[in-house]
Amino acid sequence: MNPKLLNQLGLAMRAGKLVTGDEGVLKAIRSGEAKLVVMSTDASANTRKKFQDKCQFYGVPLMETGTKFELGRSIGKEMRVTIGVTDVGFAQMLQKSQEIPAEVKHIDQ
Repeated sequence: MNPKLLNQLGLAMRAGKLVTGDEGVLKAIRSGEAKLVVMSTDASANTRKKFQDKCQFYGVPLMETGTKFELGRSIGKEMRVTIGVTDVGFAQMLQKSQEIPAEVKHIDQ
């Protein structure tokens, strides 16, 4: 898991820009408050389908990364399966840190 992403989740938590727990995240998605949903890679099939469907229907980006223990530890809580990001700036920052930069290839002369 990307340590930069974990640090940024912790920063967003300290800023009060996260919603955690299934019901809280679903409420944020429905109300349009959630700008990004972060879901653990070890979420159950039922939870995965529920959040994929909700995020797709409401047009909220969904990012799957880390285990529930890593996500929880990054925000100073017990294990967390889903985290809703309510700030556009933090959502964009997290999405950028998830992207894998292109490899730079040297040109031989």
